[in-house]
Amino acid sequence: QTRLVESGGGLVQSGGSLRLSCAASGITLNKYSVAWVRRAPGKEREWLFCYGIGDGSTYYADSVKDRFAFSRDNANNTIFLQMNNLTPDGTGVYYCAAQCYCLGPGPVCNDVNYWGQGTQVTVSS
Repeated sequence: QTRLVESGGGLVQSGGSLRLSCAASGITLNKYSVAWVRRAPGKEREWLFCYGIGDGSTYYADSVKDRFAFSRDNANNTIFLQMNNLTPDGTGVYYCAAQCYCLGPGPVCNDVNYWGQGTQVTVSS
């Protein structure tokens, strides 16, 4: 059974940082496109980042591209999202996604096969 498990969320003050993790089982993350998504209260899902396995391209949403950074630990089958200089707009539930189509030019990853359960991030002002 394939599972994605996010962790690392929490409460942080505006200007602070968090690193989200997404650990996978049943799927080898470095063989597929992956993405991070945020759902803020009362708002539509926002794609923050995707990595395209085809050519290794990465795409960030304009709202985060200078503050968030993707990384991975292949040995532990985990991907990360380092989030710096967080603002209250960053409050929401963050989800990782895997096995999808990240084709650019934006961070949308289509036809996601696997989602994590989400981790809550709350940024206080």
